[in-house]
Formats: sequence, structure tokens, C-alpha cells
Amino acid sequence: MRILVVEDEPLLADAVAQGLRHEAYAVDVAYDGAAALERLGVNDYDVVVLDRDLPAVHGDDVCRHLAERGGATRVLMLTAAAGIDERVTGLSLGADDYLPKPFAFRELSARVAALGRRSRPAAPPVLRRAGISLDPHRREVHRDGRYVPLSRKEFAVLTELLRADGTAVSAETLLEKAWDENADPFTHAVRMTILKLRRKLGDPPVVLTEPGVGYRIP
Repeated sequence: MRILVVEDEPLLADAVAQGLRHEAYAVDVAYDGAAALERLGVNDYDVVVLDRDLPAVHGDDVCRHLAERGGATRVLMLTAAAGIDERVTGLSLGADDYLPKPFAFRELSARVAALGRRSRPAAPPVLRRAGISLDPHRREVHRDGRYVPLSRKEFAVLTELLRADGTAVSAETLLEKAWDENADPFTHAVRMTILKLRRKLGDPPVVLTEPGVGYRIP
């Protein structure tokens, strides 16, 4: 899942982003509303964690922009103002959820995960295919009952492949969903991650290459 964190307090923004990356999400960061709009014009995000009181362009205007353009991106709005009126206003602008500051990261993470499920077609709680079971909440993967330890990137790539339900996923899509904007599109990061994933999942090979198309789990 690709997430944009928009927060003008760098320490808080970076801490939230780092915490979400530890949960195998691809996370970009913007420190003001203008930078957020730039990134939203280039990348597709599943969830935007949006501080309401932003410099340059107010968070309300960023939220309004997302609502007007439509699409599946979900917005979790953050603010230091915890009054009911502020929450109602934020939701009326198009935010999908609201979290007052200060907040516990566990709650933010749970709300992000819930919004991410709403931004995509419904998927079962545990993804299963070809003897593989992946539990997104426990961050666990098994193949034929054997536990498979994966890195965060390997877990994210496998999640996308299983969600595709047998259809091929392009390297470009994997790069977009599992890496942040600092990833070099001309590197072999996707191919190397697929090779490591195949090795860890073991024989017989289950991640197939479709030449010129991408990768799939049949």
C-alpha cells in the first residue's frame, strides 16, 4: 500500500512515516500543502495522512482537491483541534476519518489499515494461493504450513502478487506500491526482490515471470 504523510512538524512526520514503513507500507512525506499537491499530481496513493493546519496550502484545500478529483484515495485528517465542530468540518470537506492530536501510533496505524482496505476491492483477512497463506495483520507468511520469514519489501511484493489473484503484476506496479518516491525506476530492485522471494518460498517455484508483462502466482 502506498501512503502519503503530510505534516508540517518534521519530527512527527518522519516518525509516523518510519513507523508505517516498518509495517511494510511504501511511504512518502510532504511537509506542506503545496508539496503534497505536487506529489498527488504524480503518484497514486491509497491513503493520505493529512494534517489540517498546513503552511503554503491549507490542509482543507488539499482535502478538497482530493474530493473534487475523485478516485479511491482515502484521507485520514489530523489536527490539534479536537472539538466536534472541527471534526464535522473536516469530514464534510471529504476526509474519510479524523484523528485528533496527540494520538497513539497504534491507533493511527489501525485507522490507516482500515482506510486502505476501503481504497481497494475487498480481500479476505488472510490471502491464500498456491499453498501460500499471508496474514496482513500478523505479518506472517506460511507455505504448506512452513513459516517463511520475509523482509518488509518481500512481504509487500508478495501481498501485491497474492491480491492480483493469478493475474500478472507489472514491475512498474510493484515499484509503485512497494517502494517510495526515492526508488530509482531504473534499478533492478524489483527483480532482486522477486529472486529473494522465490528462494525463501522454496521449491517448486511459485512466482512465475510473464515475459514483457510481469510476475504472477498461478
